Amino acid sequence: MSKYTDIGVEKHGHVGLIEIRKPPLNFFDVSLINQIADALEEFDRDIEIRSSVLAAQGKAFCAGANFNDPSRQEQEERARSDPASNLPINHLYVQAVRIFRNKKPIVAAVHGAAIGGGLGLAVSADFRVTCPEARFSANFTKLGFHPGFGLTATLPELVGKNNAELIFYTSRRVTGEEATRMGLANVCVPQDRVRAEAMKLAQEIAECSPLGLISTRATMRAGLADRVLAATNHELVEQTKLRATEDFKEGVKATTERRVANFRGR
Repeated sequence: MSKYTDIGVEKHGHVGLIEIRKPPLNFFDVSLINQIADALEEFDRDIEIRSSVLAAQGKAFCAGANFNDPSRQEQEERARSDPASNLPINHLYVQAVRIFRNKKPIVAAVHGAAIGGGLGLAVSADFRVTCPEARFSANFTKLGFHPGFGLTATLPELVGKNNAELIFYTSRRVTGEEATRMGLANVCVPQDRVRAEAMKLAQEIAECSPLGLISTRATMRAGLADRVLAATNHELVEQTKLRATEDFKEGVKATTERRVANFRGR
């Protein structure tokens, strides 16, 4: 029996495949991020695996955190009354940093929405294959708080500082074509070909020498995991502070009700 409950892990020649299996929206939690990090470390130890694909079942690639989940709401209440109790979020970011410490190239197959922390997860990969129907959104400010999952470090490196600011300040949904134009995605294909194209790119990478790949990637991503660690430490402080506001409560409610939030700045 597989030790993984929320993901599937397969090997296709020299390519590893991780499939998120929490459809339809693939909301993440500590357990899911931990399992993805474990699978990537397993691939790192497997001399046969040279690259990997991160894909997902269901409608979305990953819709981020589910703020309407009762257990999460309970955590939010605890965080409001006791900031020191905010361990689950902190632990999630610890797992996120583990993903950035993996040694082999990752291609994300983004066939649907990558929202909030789900965008952070997609950006943790080296490359993204997407489609016109996909939506990329750092919707944190629309929810009433601060970006997370290391996006304040990773997104500017991908799309440039000003594009990252545009994405953060508007919380807009960027289409697959727009994402490809601004460098957030590398390839845009019809939706039913996203995974196949991601596998094709991973296989092209896997034709190269494994030692050369690991060495070159270590050079290209030097210090990235440490920058993400520093970013998530700062993001966590800001998120904890802003999750205790009335605006955050209103932002989550408005998003659920699909309306414009009535923010009051408190």
